[in-house]
Amino acid sequence: MFEAVRTWGRWDPADRGAWNRVTEEHVRRAAGQVRSGLVVPMALPWNTRPGPDNRKPALHHMTDLGDVESPEPTTHKDFLAADYHGKGVTHLDALSHIAYRGRLYDDRAAHESVDAAGARFGTVAALGPLVTTGVLLDLPAVLGVRWLEPGRAVRAKDVLAAEKALGVTIGEGDAVLLRSGQVRRRAELGAWDPDTASAGFHVDALPLLAERGVCLLGGDGDSDVRPSPVPGVHSPVHALAVTAMGVPLLDNLDLEALAAATAEAGRHAFLLVVAPLNVPGGTGSPVNPVAVL
Repeated sequence: MFEAVRTWGRWDPADRGAWNRVTEEHVRRAAGQVRSGLVVPMALPWNTRPGPDNRKPALHHMTDLGDVESPEPTTHKDFLAADYHGKGVTHLDALSHIAYRGRLYDDRAAHESVDAAGARFGTVAALGPLVTTGVLLDLPAVLGVRWLEPGRAVRAKDVLAAEKALGVTIGEGDAVLLRSGQVRRRAELGAWDPDTASAGFHVDALPLLAERGVCLLGGDGDSDVRPSPVPGVHSPVHALAVTAMGVPLLDNLDLEALAAATAEAGRHAFLLVVAPLNVPGGTGSPVNPVAVL
């Protein structure tokens, strides 16, 4: 399957991967999705509290309380930091984040491309911002449930059924966001360890998404169903999407407000804006993606 979906050697610059699919015409078409002007952010709150789904909490503390300064005005300053490649922070995975059998996307040797100073290929800085059409696959709405239970795999047939039920078609250069309802489940039942069990895509959905020419995958989990359906590979969707297809991932989104907005609007496609931090050498970035309906 890895060989069947890989796009190595297809684009220049290679380290933008599938984001090369998004042309100015794609952006103009995406802008045509805006009708009401409703703006829906999708980032989780900055999470500084430890838990089973936040093993490395983000940091936030004040560095200046404005109580020792003169002359006026006084200032208040704070500090932010995060080991964000986990389950507690909404973030973007760049192409340097995932290697499979020692190779990054475009057949780059991982040990030659990433070291203690950061990445030299596939960085988040090389990706830059993305503006395209987003498509929400709201599986709980399709199935008439409050959420998908952890461990529920979303297969190719589920993607096709969701398109039909929601009246949307995934096209070239689109970003696909999968709602499992994980955020609602956590709010109602409490936190659990999503590394052990979470809803997400089964590997058999990736050839369909590759055929459609998606540029980005995201979800309220990390796109992989867990436990993994592939023995010996703990994150097979990451390997197929990032390393084979050159498709960055958006992890840990809050899609509850977007699900409500798309249901009310009666349409599940929208303008999507993803603007990661410009971090030279970064393997990703915390991010607050925005949908505009």
